Amino acid sequence: MYVLSSKQIQKADKATIKNVGITSVDLMENAATSCFQWLHNRLQRDNIQIHVFCGIGNNGGDGLVIARYLHLHNYRVNCYIVNFSDKRTEEFLVNYQRLKEIRQMPIDLKSEKDFPEINASDMVVDAIFGIGLTRNPEGFTKKLIQYLNKKKVFTVAIDIPSGLFCDKSVTDANAVLKASHILTFQSTKTAFLLPENNDFVNTWEVLDIGLDQNYIRSLKPKTHFITKTEIIGLYKPRNKWDHKGTNGHSLIIGGSFGKMGAVTLASKAALKIGSGLVSAYIPKCGYSILQISVPEVMVEVDTDSVLSYFNFKTNPTVIGIGPGMGTAEKTAQGFENFIKENKLPLVIDADGLNLLSKNQLLLNFLPKNTVLTPHPKELERLIGTWENDYEKLKKTGEFTKKYSIIMVIKGPYTVIIQNDYMYFNSTGNPALATGGSGDVLTGIITGLIAQGYDPLNAAIFGVYLHGKTADIALPKTGYETFTASTIFEYLADAILEVSNNI
Repeated sequence: MYVLSSKQIQKADKATIKNVGITSVDLMENAATSCFQWLHNRLQRDNIQIHVFCGIGNNGGDGLVIARYLHLHNYRVNCYIVNFSDKRTEEFLVNYQRLKEIRQMPIDLKSEKDFPEINASDMVVDAIFGIGLTRNPEGFTKKLIQYLNKKKVFTVAIDIPSGLFCDKSVTDANAVLKASHILTFQSTKTAFLLPENNDFVNTWEVLDIGLDQNYIRSLKPKTHFITKTEIIGLYKPRNKWDHKGTNGHSLIIGGSFGKMGAVTLASKAALKIGSGLVSAYIPKCGYSILQISVPEVMVEVDTDSVLSYFNFKTNPTVIGIGPGMGTAEKTAQGFENFIKENKLPLVIDADGLNLLSKNQLLLNFLPKNTVLTPHPKELERLIGTWENDYEKLKKTGEFTKKYSIIMVIKGPYTVIIQNDYMYFNSTGNPALATGGSGDVLTGIITGLIAQGYDPLNAAIFGVYLHGKTADIALPKTGYETFTASTIFEYLADAILEVSNNI
C-alpha cells in the first residue's frame, strides 16, 4: 500500500478526472458518499445529533455532501460553514447549492458567539481543513478547534484532522483537532504514522475513492505501508529437497556476564524463523546457559565474562551482532577489528549500535545493505538530534544513503528506511514494549537473510512477523503478560497466516 503525499494525491485527482472522464464534482461526490456510507453502516439511523463542520474548500465540500446524505436518510444533522475566508472552491459552491435545494440550510460560523452547543452524546464530523493545508489555523477557526477538543465527543475527521499537516510537522499543537477516527482517501498519510502526532490520530481507515491506480503506480511512490498483501509476495516457500545446509547458517555474536538472555533470545529467534543452522559466539560464562536454553544452537566461546577476540571458527552465511554484548574496552577493540575484517552480511543491534556510534569511522567498513535495528535513542546516537519526526526520517534516509545500509527504526509503526524509500509496518501493539523483544527481532531478520532473503525484504518481512505475533497473542495474553519469549509461541501462527495465502 502506497503512502501518498498531498501533492501526489492532488496529481492523482487531476489525472483521474482527465483519464476516466469524471468531473471534479463527481469525484467529490464519490469520496463523500463513501464517508456517508461508513457512518450509515454504523449508526443505522441512530437518533443522535450529528454536527458537520465544513470549511470553504474541497474538504468542506466533502462535508456538505455528507450532510446532504445524512439529511436525506433522516438523521438529525446540523451543518456549519466555518467562514474563515471569502474564497470558495467551485466544488464547494456546487454542493452548497445542492444542500440548499433540499431545504437544509447550512449555519454560518463567523465568531466564537456562533459556536453551537454540543452534548457528550453527539457526534462531530470534521471537514474544515484537508490535506492541502499549508499554515496553522488562526483566529476564531483555531478557537473552534479548541472548543471541539474540549467537548471530547466522538469526532470523525474527513481525510485528515483539521490543522494537521499531511507532509510536515505540527508547529501549533493547540490548532489541531483531536480525531477519534479518520476516514482518509485513497492512502494512509505519513502524518498518521509518526509518534509526534499521537495526540491527534487515534484510529483511521482508508477509503478507496477510485483514483487512477495506473497513474498512481506511475508516480513510483517511495513511501509504503506494509500489510499482509505485500508480505505474501515476499514469502519464500520451502522446497521438498531442502535440508539444513540449504537454509543458511546464522551466527549470533553477543552476550556478557549478566546479559546472556539477549543473545539466547536472538539465537532462538534465528532458529525459529527457519535458519538451517545457528551458532552463537559468546563469553565463556554463558556456555551452559545457552546450551541448556536452546540445545539446537551450536556454541563457541571467547574470554570468560566479555567478548574480546571475536575469533570464531564457524563459517556462517550471515552474522547478527550486538545483543547483550556490552561496551567494555576489550569488547570495543575486538568489535572494531571484527568490523574492519568482516565481509559477510550483518545485522547490528543494541551494543553493536552503541559501539558504532562511539566510533563512527567503522560505518565506512560495513558491508553494503547491512541492517541496523535501533530504537529512537540508539538512532539519535548515530545520526544526531532532530527537531521533529519528519526531519528524523529525512536524516535517516541521508544516513542510509551515505553508508549504503538499511535502517530499522523500532517504534509503534516501525519503519524500514533505505535511501529515499520508507516502509512503515502495519502490525504490532504495545505488548512488544518489553525487554528482549528487540533481540528477538534481530534474530528473526538474521535468520531470514540466512535463508536467502534480500536484506531489505528480510527486514520488512521480519518486522511484520514480529509485530503480528503480538497482534495474534493479545486477546489471550493482554499487554502486561506478553514477554519476548511469547513471540516464539505465536511465531508459527504469524508465518502460517502468510504461507496459507500462497
